[in-house]
Amino acid sequence: MEESGFKVYQNFKTSRHMIDIYGVLPTVLGDMGVVVACKNYDERWEVGLDVLKEMEMVAKTLKASKVVVITTSYFTKSAINYAGRRNIKIVDKDGLLTMAKKFSGNAASMNEPRADVIDNEFEDEEDYVPASNPISRPKSRVVTSGLINRGKQSLSKKTGQKSVSSVGPMIKAILRNIIALIIIVFLLSSFAAYLISFGYKNTAVLGVSKILFSAILAYGIVILVERDATKILTKGTTVFFVTMIMHVIIIILT
Repeated sequence: MEESGFKVYQNFKTSRHMIDIYGVLPTVLGDMGVVVACKNYDERWEVGLDVLKEMEMVAKTLKASKVVVITTSYFTKSAINYAGRRNIKIVDKDGLLTMAKKFSGNAASMNEPRADVIDNEFEDEEDYVPASNPISRPKSRVVTSGLINRGKQSLSKKTGQKSVSSVGPMIKAILRNIIALIIIVFLLSSFAAYLISFGYKNTAVLGVSKILFSAILAYGIVILVERDATKILTKGTTVFFVTMIMHVIIIILT
């Protein structure tokens, strides 16, 4: 995360939680936050829905854009399905080892190798008390939901290539910022109306076109970055009405 430009805080404390890793990526339109939970569980115990939901609450408190959960064991099937629906990145034991080997290989070319790095990562984790009977998990199972692939690319490529791989999350973070979204929709709808004005001088046509383009852009862009229907409706409606108010103010002032 540090190599990708994040400012990283370990054992970050909030009023109610202790976060293993809290990363902040500064952008022009605001900071993109990522909360990471590192669970040092025995291989017999699986990470369940409770951990994922708790990290979602933490992310909401800190207004973080992303949740990542990494474990030395595996995830329950319900947790895997939930992570896929909620856009939570999860990394299990096999994925963690793959990332660690990849990172160690790159670090060895620049620094002396440290065999104790992986062990020290989980020394301070609290013991886990399982809520149900342990479930054995074959070692061949690998769970990834995007972070592994992104992690491999960001850790194995050169610095210039890493910056390219971080463009996607930065764009999504910008589009999730409601102020940035309002500005984008306002500018695009104004530009579209400006293009139409070359063919139509009727103010009614221009007014209707601004309303139409504002609605399409407001809801369309929100749908691209949000999965929850309630968020889509709420954020899209807010962006649409604020954009229309801005258009009205511009008309009055001119």
